[in-house]
Amino acid sequence: MASTRDQDQKSFDKLKQICVPLLEKSQLVPQNVPVVLQLLSALEDILQHSESTLSANLASYVFFPLSTILRRNPLNNIPDQVMEKLLRALATLSSSWWWTGELEVWSQMFMLCSSIIGSLEGKGKGKGKDRSDETKEAAARCLFALLRERADSEAPPDAQESSAEQRLTNFLMRAHSTRFLPVIGQTVDSLLSTAKSPHLALQRLSLQLLDIIIGVYAPTSFIPTVLPGVVSTMTRIALASQESKRWANGEVVAATLVIIQKVVVLSIGDLVCIADGAIRSVVDLEDFAHFLSPQAESQPSMSVPYLVTRTSSWLRASASQLHIALNTLTPLVNHPTPSALIGLASMAKEILGTTLLTLAQSQHLLLSWLLSLSNSPYPPVADLASSSIVDLLSAVPSRHALLQTLTQIAKDSLSLLPRSIGSQADSRVEHITGQVEAICRLTQSPASKGLGLSSLSLGLNLLLGPSGGIERWGWTLLSVLEFRTPPVTMHHAPGAQLFIEADPMSAERITFPEVAFKNILLRSASDALARMFRALGQASGDNCLYAIEWFASTGRTSESRAAVTALWCASRLLEGVSGTCLDSEIQLSQQVPTYSKQLERFARAFARDIAELWTVESTETPNPPSHSLHDDSLSRTEFTKGLTVIRATTDIAEPRRFTLPDVSSQPLLHKTFCLHLLAISASILQAKFTPLLVHVLYPILHSVVSPTPHLSLTALATLTFVANATSYASPANLLFSHFDYALDAVSRRLGRRWLDVDATKVMVILVRLVGSDVVQKAGDVVEECFDRLDEYHGYEVLVEGLVEVLGEVIHAIENDEVHVQDVSKEDLLTPLKVQNLDSLLDWVSHRNDPQEEHDDTDYGPAPRQAWGDLAKEEGERTEEIEQENSPNEELLSPAQTLAKQMVSRSIYFLTHGSPIIRARILLLLKSATPVLSESALLPSVHQAWPFILNRLGHVGSFIGRRIWDDIWPRFATILTKLEAADKQSALARRGRGAVGTESVYTHSHRLYRSILKTMTAAVTGVHMQDSSGWEVILSFRRFLHREAHGELQACARELYTALRKGNEDAVWLALMATSGRLSGDVSFLKDAKWDIDDSLTLILGE
Repeated sequence: MASTRDQDQKSFDKLKQICVPLLEKSQLVPQNVPVVLQLLSALEDILQHSESTLSANLASYVFFPLSTILRRNPLNNIPDQVMEKLLRALATLSSSWWWTGELEVWSQMFMLCSSIIGSLEGKGKGKGKDRSDETKEAAARCLFALLRERADSEAPPDAQESSAEQRLTNFLMRAHSTRFLPVIGQTVDSLLSTAKSPHLALQRLSLQLLDIIIGVYAPTSFIPTVLPGVVSTMTRIALASQESKRWANGEVVAATLVIIQKVVVLSIGDLVCIADGAIRSVVDLEDFAHFLSPQAESQPSMSVPYLVTRTSSWLRASASQLHIALNTLTPLVNHPTPSALIGLASMAKEILGTTLLTLAQSQHLLLSWLLSLSNSPYPPVADLASSSIVDLLSAVPSRHALLQTLTQIAKDSLSLLPRSIGSQADSRVEHITGQVEAICRLTQSPASKGLGLSSLSLGLNLLLGPSGGIERWGWTLLSVLEFRTPPVTMHHAPGAQLFIEADPMSAERITFPEVAFKNILLRSASDALARMFRALGQASGDNCLYAIEWFASTGRTSESRAAVTALWCASRLLEGVSGTCLDSEIQLSQQVPTYSKQLERFARAFARDIAELWTVESTETPNPPSHSLHDDSLSRTEFTKGLTVIRATTDIAEPRRFTLPDVSSQPLLHKTFCLHLLAISASILQAKFTPLLVHVLYPILHSVVSPTPHLSLTALATLTFVANATSYASPANLLFSHFDYALDAVSRRLGRRWLDVDATKVMVILVRLVGSDVVQKAGDVVEECFDRLDEYHGYEVLVEGLVEVLGEVIHAIENDEVHVQDVSKEDLLTPLKVQNLDSLLDWVSHRNDPQEEHDDTDYGPAPRQAWGDLAKEEGERTEEIEQENSPNEELLSPAQTLAKQMVSRSIYFLTHGSPIIRARILLLLKSATPVLSESALLPSVHQAWPFILNRLGHVGSFIGRRIWDDIWPRFATILTKLEAADKQSALARRGRGAVGTESVYTHSHRLYRSILKTMTAAVTGVHMQDSSGWEVILSFRRFLHREAHGELQACARELYTALRKGNEDAVWLALMATSGRLSGDVSFLKDAKWDIDDSLTLILGE
């Protein structure tokens, strides 16, 4: 206690030094205003940094000089700076004075702050002084300190009344008095004006004061009086009507929505309206019995003319106007700040829960806000909106009405969706689809279990079931929703084939390519539409199968735009029912999927029906009936872009051109969405989908070989999806396990009864996808190909395709089989080399010996030696002949045996009339060469030798001489001409001794490269004459020059490496002499302009 007195004494000493001079200067004149400002600043500093709350006596002591200044000076004459500091000091005093101050003083300060905020502090009929925003902010802060509710823990020690609730009750009694109500009304009006101020601090304080006055101090009967003005002003502030180019501040919007919520609930809520008799509440049977009895409306009170009495007529008028005002707040659903969205969700929940009877027409609007906010990207907003809907449905009185409203919202949204799509209102489409998605998600939410939402589920089932709901909005939707045809880029190879060739493992991670809408431009709107259909399927479950069948049956009839759209809708609905999503690897349902038998039977029959579309020819008529072209029920909105064309003609009336609507078919997208349906069916059946592969594999593979990249990649993604759904590690494993299914399907489409020219391409991609494992199944493929070749050998397209299949099989065998080691060059030249000189020396030493005399007399068939020795010698000679004629045959592997069979049966097509087929046969033989051994390959080469001679002309045993006598001179002439032409070419390389051109795409560079590679092959495989070899060595030295193109240097080094194996001394002599390392008789070979040292080191290994 003593310490408190000491503290008060110290505070008194400090305050005395300021309050006494301030009291002396209470009469403001221009001379003492600076002194008063300094004193007020010092006083404010002491009050803000005081260690404890001022006692009641000290507060009264400080209040006296301040009130004296206000009494002795007209308010208009007090400068803004002085008034601002006075109000700040009063606001600080209010923290302790609120507990002990007199009610009259509280009223006076209330009116003072209100007059300053509203610039009404002047006397007479004229307007008051317009204060600055800072002064009004200080007044608002002082008024906030007077009106703020306090807790008992904030009371000062010397407070006589310890109950904050009792103190607040006293203030409320004064505020509810008849004399004070006009002050509250004027204060509310002033705060509505300052709430629109661009000064953000003043605006926030004004909104806080409006919240306190309306929620705490204003009487219930008074709030309907200010309802129109408050709602109108808050709506303009929330929508930023004065700043239409940008959104209002999020916290400001949240504060305005809280005020709207309170003023609506307190003025037009169910409880207050029932209490005033504006509406009747039916709780029990007795209330229902008196419901139809007439009720006398209460007469308005004449004692207080500015109060509004709640009557039924007033309620109808106010509810209608309030609904219009609330409807203007709909754009806030798209506000970018979470605080504003949270405020909107809280307001919608509170108004819905408290105005079920009075604002029944606004339930649709408020629920639509909560549904849209439940799709917000901000988790706090989405969680609050979802929990608000669940809480409202948990209340028994509001459940039935809200469920009916939700069902009606879903029905109206599906009816309005086609119109929004047709007008290209993407934001509207996104809003509508989001609402339907939220309703569907509500039925699946774990929080909604046990709330009795069966009527909502029945409403959704009615929209998708056979009771006529799907026909009402389905046809209209199909008439306006169109897809943009993907750009058609024709390739010789399918898009999926190019994808696989770039990366063989890419087939396991490919995703479905996207499809764009024609009349929905925003990506978010198209995604929202797809999510809506998935949510409908997920919410309805098996009850959605009728809608899926309806869309699918509409899509199977033709390939028109409407049919394509129908298949897309069926795909998305089936995705929702199955819990899968083709756009991502994440499933809609995180649990292990378990499907009903009805759904599995539907998916099994559905997959077969879709697969049969690849076997049925289109029966669609090219032009629709004439009466459908003028059907007004499916009218389209026309959009024109660009400039108006000015016609250079004298005709006044512009000629009208009749154009038919675009009814062209979209077969590409039709097959794309059919593949989607097959993939989704596989995800439903999983392992049970395996028996259907005999029907499904060919349509998928047929689409893989499509020349259109979009369809090809979609088919490859479908194949991957089916493999994953049926528990296969990769598409290759799936195809290998069911290779017979696929081969049988291809075989049936290569018969005379049913011929498909793309079947050979399907077989090619089948072999390529299976990879090296196809070797085990290649025998059937090869047999099928040769059977068809015998049958269709006269059809070039089919023969080319079948030969391509054989080439693919050979390629697989080549990758799988170990290559036979090539015979080295030294082995080929062994018979031509002299190993030793023993035989030569023996001949030289005995060349002059006398020859033995032989008896040339013919004695007839008489033996020249013993009979026994003759028989033995004959037997040895027979064995040698047999060994020479039948060498030891090596055992061939199954793959080599198959390759040998393919080679032997393919050589007859070397005489085919098509050069493409002959080239493919040559490539096939080339690929088979590394796989087969010499003993297995040479018989086929012997058999094909006449065809080779026919192509090469006079080759025979003189092929080596022909190459060096005929071909090499022509190459030498070409080299000479090219060297002369490069000197005159602008593309030639510049520099000392430069060779060739800079670009690798010029004719000279490509010709140089071809000549070098051809000569390398000739030197390697054909015996070379010494004279011709020396000419080759000298002719190609310039390509070893450092300034030559890198590719030509590499080719030249390969050539000299091959030459070195045949005649190492000649290569060493020529290159060493050219580099200047040798002198003497070979010095003439030196050429200083060629720097070949680097190539010389690589070739000779020095």
